[in-house]
Amino acid sequence: MKKLALFIFILATLSFDTYKEDAFDVGEYFKFRIHYGIVNAGYATLEVKDAVVNNKKVFHAVGKGYTTGMSKFFFKVEDLYESYFDRETGGPYRYIRKINEGGYTKNQEGFFNQSQNRVLVKDYKRKTEKTIVVTEDVQDIISSFYYLRNHPNIDKLKSGESITIDMFFDDEITKFKLKYIGRQDITTKFGTVATMVFKPMVQTGRVFKEKESVTLWITDDDNKVPVRIKAELAVGSLKADIDEYKGLKYPFKVKK
Repeated sequence: MKKLALFIFILATLSFDTYKEDAFDVGEYFKFRIHYGIVNAGYATLEVKDAVVNNKKVFHAVGKGYTTGMSKFFFKVEDLYESYFDRETGGPYRYIRKINEGGYTKNQEGFFNQSQNRVLVKDYKRKTEKTIVVTEDVQDIISSFYYLRNHPNIDKLKSGESITIDMFFDDEITKFKLKYIGRQDITTKFGTVATMVFKPMVQTGRVFKEKESVTLWITDDDNKVPVRIKAELAVGSLKADIDEYKGLKYPFKVKK
């Protein structure tokens, strides 16, 4: 179950060549309702705040995930993910990961040295520290979501094309590969929305049935908002739908 957190918080992981500050700003907030089969399992939220790192104004993104109702008794989840990243380049400076997933806990903080391509990982649960060499354009889980929404060539992708990014997760670099499927109108809580559809490539095994078990829908507009994610699991299925939003940089477009 711990691997599901990666997809719940990423929700829309797209990989591109350059970065520009465009798709979001301070004050943006999303809330997603998560279903396991027909059961309302919990919620996940993402919010952008202001912060200062080394006397420089940066973005501070906060992601939270938690189970509700009966799901909380069967499998309690209380996750907190935070990222501090550059307003101009999107590069991460620091991340925080505090999770409790069915008794599996982790309490980590990472500090990126972008000039030396290293990250200092402090594990407060195990009371250890280690420095890990990373790739030049690596992102943490939360910064990936915001960094990748800003690529100017997203609308030029062709069906079947795949893209890969480097993501730092669980003390190692993960090659996260996406395949673009096409465009589709879907029905949401807020009405019919034009979307772009992607399939992240995942590892088969205990969690996922097949490599293309996850499907992702993002708005086909300037916001690039994730509105739905579905995952066919080894046991059952998971679905997350956007339930609330505010502070978008551009109007949320709904078809009538």
